Amino acid sequence: QVQLVESGGGLVQPGGSLRLSCAASGSIFRINVMGWYRQAPGKQRELVASISSGGTTNYADSVKGRFTISRDNAKNTVYLQMNSLKPEDTAVYSCNADAVSTARSTTIYWGRGTQVTVSS
Repeated sequence: QVQLVESGGGLVQPGGSLRLSCAASGSIFRINVMGWYRQAPGKQRELVASISSGGTTNYADSVKGRFTISRDNAKNTVYLQMNSLKPEDTAVYSCNADAVSTARSTTIYWGRGTQVTVSS
């Protein structure tokens, strides 16, 4: 019903920047909360940032002041601007959306993820 596709990952030097994008498509009536999660090898998946349909944001302590989440409701797209990247930010970043379909059912959807590698 709903598909999420991430883009923008890659290899960057410490201190560099990346912008991740996640576009939702399909039978969408409304998207409530959208978020970015990340998972490094051997570690548990963690919430990086989230944003509500009204624009309320939430960040993990480790990324506050460095990352900014935003969304374009008209395009059903969420972004993650990542600045001052550190090696410990290396992970697969996945997009998440709590969406209401045109059939009025609410479901949590996940993208396949995009790799972010921070290394010199």
